[in-house]
Amino acid sequence: MHQVRYHYKARPSVQQAALMDEWLITLRKHRNYSLKEREDGWNTNNRDADKSVDYAFGAYCDIDSRTEWGSCCPLTCPVIKHGVLSVPDEKLIKVQQKTGAVHWDSASGIQSKRTTTLRHENRWYSRVNSDVLQRNLAKLDAAYRGFWNHQRGFPTYRRAATFHSFEYKPKKYTIGDGYVYLPGIGPMRYFDSRPFPEGAEPRTLTVKREADGFYLSVLLKLPGDLPQERPKAELTSNVSFDVGINQLASLSDGSHIENPKLATNPRIRRRLRIRQRRVNRKVKGSRNRAKAGKAAAKTHQKIRHQRAAIQWKAAHKIVQTADSVTHEDLNIKNMKARCQPKPINGRFMPNGQSAKRGLNRSISDAAWGGLFQKVGWLARKSGKPVFKETPHFSSQECRKCHHVAKDNRSGEKFICQNCGHIEHADTQASRNLQRRTGLTFVSKDAKNLPVDCGKVTTVRDDSAGGGKRRSQGSNPISKAMPETGILEQLELFAVDSSPRAG
Repeated sequence: MHQVRYHYKARPSVQQAALMDEWLITLRKHRNYSLKEREDGWNTNNRDADKSVDYAFGAYCDIDSRTEWGSCCPLTCPVIKHGVLSVPDEKLIKVQQKTGAVHWDSASGIQSKRTTTLRHENRWYSRVNSDVLQRNLAKLDAAYRGFWNHQRGFPTYRRAATFHSFEYKPKKYTIGDGYVYLPGIGPMRYFDSRPFPEGAEPRTLTVKREADGFYLSVLLKLPGDLPQERPKAELTSNVSFDVGINQLASLSDGSHIENPKLATNPRIRRRLRIRQRRVNRKVKGSRNRAKAGKAAAKTHQKIRHQRAAIQWKAAHKIVQTADSVTHEDLNIKNMKARCQPKPINGRFMPNGQSAKRGLNRSISDAAWGGLFQKVGWLARKSGKPVFKETPHFSSQECRKCHHVAKDNRSGEKFICQNCGHIEHADTQASRNLQRRTGLTFVSKDAKNLPVDCGKVTTVRDDSAGGGKRRSQGSNPISKAMPETGILEQLELFAVDSSPRAG
């Protein structure tokens, strides 16, 4: 069994759209209130933790054994560190059905019971479906588990601009034939643009608000397991790719995938500046400001969709090239980090951050992490392994003589200062990654391989090697001159490649 997600555009009525907007406001407050309670409990239970505490009878975390573990698990213990509960509350106690043991409930259990009470006390909570409220707490619990397991940071308080989805439990809704029934909202139409696979079992359903309306994201459990990855000893070919700014990906077979620069080209950047300026000039809280903000959000949404479509096509091209894939193990977050400040005598000197800002914007526009994820998923469905190699000196090391020097690379050109090897810099880097993997690229029809770069020019070098043409690439592409019958090598750059050059 494996799971996938299908996305559909919802078609709610005006009343349904207004109700879902109201739900998002209530759910955001519900999450922030719960987060505040847990944060206060953490700060209270850890205050003066080195001092011994004498608890009164019944103030233990485990009532039967009279053991106190609040200092170890403060969030799951409702007992205040330096005080006892004056009035016992049934919401704080949990009884196990099998053993009958009585102990203090967890923070999630206490807040879940309190949420049920709130639906009878507050009319805004009563309008929200109970399962949606419980799933809201479950997502907060998942964020906390990730924090305790050192997988992510501490959960943050959500603003209205960052909270835009809610979730239904499995088997609590009905979907099919262009209609979906959501408890608390009613029947709703949607664009049935993609039928469910045969034997698919719908699981959770997430309703998400985008710039142009609401979308339905259905988690499907599909029958059958994904194919097992082939062991490295049985692999016959490998394709490596190096990501960049000018070229989105440069493959080890010599081909390139162009970077469209959807958000950094002059036309789109000007449009984004104009639309954001219109938002800033409107009065805060006005309807005109909301309309201008929606127009700017639609522009960003269109860019995201275009970028995703291009990356899916690129990922298919990469995965279908060979039996395995290799790419760089990049820390993209650190690559976009701000430059360290340079304080001298109470003043901050220039540190290059102004120039690096453009590079950070281009890296975000290229979205290398999204491309890596899509390649990994398509390779997983095909049973092809994906190897991650260290990117250190991959674009500065010559793959012929393994000479490493910063001067070997000049823009898109790679000219080895030791042996004179010439190649496209990004292609050179991808082939270094392939060599580190220990695999090679094998093609059934080598003459149909694309050229190393679109900037190739014909170069005749009769001075070196007794009139022989010099091969500059791992997969050279040659052609026979009709008038002489001599093989003519296609070089990458029109430079003098003789040994005396330089």
